[in-house]
Amino acid sequence: MLGQTRITRRGVLLTGCAVLVLGAGLTGLLASLDDGAAGPLPGNAPPAPTAAAGASPALGERTPTPPDADLAPLPPRADGERFAGDVARALFDWDTARGTSLAEHKGRLLAVADPTGVESPGLVSDLTMYLPTDQTWASLRQYRTRQWIEITSVVVPTLWAQAVAESGEGFAPGTTAYTVTGVRHRTGVDDGEPVHVQFDVAFTVFAVCEPTYPQCYLLRISQLDNPLR
Repeated sequence: MLGQTRITRRGVLLTGCAVLVLGAGLTGLLASLDDGAAGPLPGNAPPAPTAAAGASPALGERTPTPPDADLAPLPPRADGERFAGDVARALFDWDTARGTSLAEHKGRLLAVADPTGVESPGLVSDLTMYLPTDQTWASLRQYRTRQWIEITSVVVPTLWAQAVAESGEGFAPGTTAYTVTGVRHRTGVDDGEPVHVQFDVAFTVFAVCEPTYPQCYLLRISQLDNPLR
């Protein structure tokens, strides 16, 4: 019988408007969001999911179809909201029993990275906060761990308009932030018993779309549970 628990973690809010004046790129904004990290990140979570004492069963719970062993590229999107949802699923949806590698999961996100390359080093750093390390991946595989995100909302945060206004010409046309909220699920097998845990999550995807490019590209991702509101 699957056990489930939900843990709500609160992100750190921005403390001032001045940090939104970015000039060139998103580094200043992401640095401000990184202050005061809120709890462990997915890649650094314990190697096996565990059920909370007294947790209620997750009978009849719907789960998405597991991804194919060969990961498909993210589809070209002109719609930023849909693109942000694709990015969220690419970040969170993985199955250690399917034979895919961490390099494949990173690669499909880097394939839609900033075409100019300016934000790419920062994005590589962002991905290390979301995806497990090679060592953790190997440990999770022993428990046949699978993870996915159940998205509940994708919205342009209220503070984004202020960020754009205060940045002058710091952002390319079509650059937008999308704050994603949802529930991160993990399932696995521990001591022969199936286990399911879940956590509320929130983060912000920064993308650039039309009119700068005919499709959307990924610039940066905020710290987990520390989104732009």
